[in-house]
Amino acid sequence: MEEQPFKIIDGKTVAAKIKKEIAEEVAQIRKHGGKIPHLAAVLVGHDGGSETYVANKVHTCEELGFKSSLIRYEKEVTEKELLDKVEELNNNDDIDGFIVQLPLPEHISSQKVIEAIDYRKDVDGFHPINVGRLSLGLPCFKSATPAGIAELLKYYAIETKGKHCVVLGRSNIVGKPVAMLMMQKVYPGDCTVTICHSRSENLKEMCSKADILIVALGTPEFVKAEMVKDGAVVVDVGTTRLPSSVTKSGYKLTGDVAFHEVAPKCSYITPVPGGVGPMTIVSLMRNTLLAAKKEIYK
Repeated sequence: MEEQPFKIIDGKTVAAKIKKEIAEEVAQIRKHGGKIPHLAAVLVGHDGGSETYVANKVHTCEELGFKSSLIRYEKEVTEKELLDKVEELNNNDDIDGFIVQLPLPEHISSQKVIEAIDYRKDVDGFHPINVGRLSLGLPCFKSATPAGIAELLKYYAIETKGKHCVVLGRSNIVGKPVAMLMMQKVYPGDCTVTICHSRSENLKEMCSKADILIVALGTPEFVKAEMVKDGAVVVDVGTTRLPSSVTKSGYKLTGDVAFHEVAPKCSYITPVPGGVGPMTIVSLMRNTLLAAKKEIYK
């Protein structure tokens, strides 16, 4: 049987290893009567993707021995009600970290809500103080998905120093922070980084020069084989739910990379699902543990 030329970056395996480490540490904290990490999640409305994601977070908290609280609102909730809840969570000493699940309904300003969160409890890493500290290379809560990507590169000992990293997408949640991480003077970093987006010209040409291609566009199977150079490392952050007649749920998660045609050109590639996704939740849990231990902010 012919050996496949590429290696799968298996996020499930790496996430399981990190979860085991966190659970062992929490067990030790419990044994010595320390503060059990407590994560709260605020969920507005009934968006399918958000429901699944928050349910996974609650389940992972149970697995790791964390406390968790789920606070639900209908999509008609007012901005003031939500901001009042954020203030209440900021002042609740038992809650170490909390997230307000995005996207929020149009009548609520996501930015206003993010800025209202105490940055010392901002385990999503979205607050301007955490983003600013990340850009300066200072200790902070790193945005969960970019932190998860960095962990995957580290686990597979993928060389990054001096490499050309192209990031497709410029969102505040993935594109910008992952670009900053890949530039840092620590491993995995020291890359030359190019950020591309929907307005970029010569996109195909730029992508085809990448040693490491990180794709976070939200456009299913956007990256085709001709956009990827031989031997590249491809990290697919995309997770779009597309209707499917072959799955029990009636949908399948599809990445931003046309996996079957791109994979044979790669040295390493993340699948969807099972690549970056599991690492995002684990990174959030790690941030919550750091918040409980007051390791980033005293």
